[in-house]
Amino acid sequence: MFQPIVELDTGRTVAYEALARGPAGSPLAAPQPLFAAARRLGRLAELDVACQEAALAGARAAGLTDPWTVFVNVEPEAAAAALPLPGGPFAGQRPPARQAGPRVTAELTERSLAADPRQLLDLVARVRGRGWGIALDDVGAERASLALLPFVQPDVIKLDLRLIQGRPSSAVAEVFSAVNAEAERSGAVVLAEGIETAEHMATARALGATLGQGWLLGRPSAAPEGAAAPGSGLGGAGSLAARAPRAGSATPFTLAAALRPPRLGRKDLLIEISRHLEREAAQRGEPVAVLAAFQQTAFFTEGARRRYTRIARQAAFTGVLAYGMPPCPAPGVRGGNLAPADPLVSEWAVAVIGPHFAACLTARDLGDTGPDMERRFEFVLSHNREVAVQAATTLFVRITPAR
Repeated sequence: MFQPIVELDTGRTVAYEALARGPAGSPLAAPQPLFAAARRLGRLAELDVACQEAALAGARAAGLTDPWTVFVNVEPEAAAAALPLPGGPFAGQRPPARQAGPRVTAELTERSLAADPRQLLDLVARVRGRGWGIALDDVGAERASLALLPFVQPDVIKLDLRLIQGRPSSAVAEVFSAVNAEAERSGAVVLAEGIETAEHMATARALGATLGQGWLLGRPSAAPEGAAAPGSGLGGAGSLAARAPRAGSATPFTLAAALRPPRLGRKDLLIEISRHLEREAAQRGEPVAVLAAFQQTAFFTEGARRRYTRIARQAAFTGVLAYGMPPCPAPGVRGGNLAPADPLVSEWAVAVIGPHFAACLTARDLGDTGPDMERRFEFVLSHNREVAVQAATTLFVRITPAR
């Protein structure tokens, strides 16, 4: 099934979302039970590939070519098998040098953001390597998605239909503010789902959407219907690929020190700076991601545990890392256990990333053996957003996957 995506100002169809469906009339007709059954049987990647192939084959059969865009859903947990090679839509084989067809945007759900950060960012890199764009679906359904937008840097931000169909509230204002800030910074396109009435259309426009999707604009059909009148495209979906964070094996200090000259400071000073950033996180009143590295679990003291428990009550995502750190070191806090040889064991870091605030402290232990509070570190304190996001990404990918 294909549902049109429409330019709100012109009413022109510029893209289609491919919707997966199982055998008609069977218990697996809807996508939720279909994918749940594939997951239970260990065949999720196989189903994901089949859906992608069917979507792109249907689009080509209907005559869709560039600048048309087709949105295809991608399951992060199946990505390693489903997207092993860049350059084409079919798993396990290299396509011809250039196939005629539409642009492709891979659609990820915001529910996948925090479950397994490394898997998610590996998937983003793999999708970008194919020349595909990234759309983040259901933004606003969960508060965590707002804080984690900078880690993904989507080309298209799809607003959850409850924002469009519900009444104005403080929660809606929070989503609008965060999405507006990200779109303004990155040039991402905002797409509103669930437009079924003229009132929904007005709300979508007010929330900054330039694209829309919903029964008022077009119902799903067996094949795309607009190939006779080419759309104008999405204005460069996929253009953010060069800006997407790349963590690799880097650490916060090595990244920050390559961009800012490090200073020398004692532990007692760095403690006060890190606690200042923690207070900023707790007091921001916006959905922030807070990530911190403590070297050894022993440095995540009972006092630190209480502080990060308080932070987690306000923050959208809170993670702490150290050698020996358990998966859930405090209520609401995600842990990351560092390997003994991980260079991050020699570093100390705190990063706070929000829609309107970004900062990081990164420090490298110089190995002093004197009194603890007099131990010296090389450190970088930065409020540059790009530096802070890059530093935070190196911590984010080391968080233990949720079970």
